[in-house]
Amino acid sequence: MRDAIPIALQPALEIEIDATPIASAFGLTPEAFLRLLRQRRISQLCERGTGEDAGLYRASFYHGRRRVRVVVDRQGRLQGAIEVRG
Repeated sequence: MRDAIPIALQPALEIEIDATPIASAFGLTPEAFLRLLRQRRISQLCERGTGEDAGLYRASFYHGRRRVRVVVDRQGRLQGAIEVRG
């Protein structure tokens, strides 16, 4: 087992993002996407914006060789286009 380094960000924030456009970018139904996410077959990473990007969050989702990335505001509204690689 690897050693873990806990990182606590304050304030803790929970943002809800509509699964439909992300699922579509993967070629999945929202139900299949959420199922794979719960099964940890899709991983995710969220980054907070700083400076001029403060208040924005970049969420990246990984499945196989494909990555789907979105930028959202605190209400979970998409800001700009969905980026798909792979």
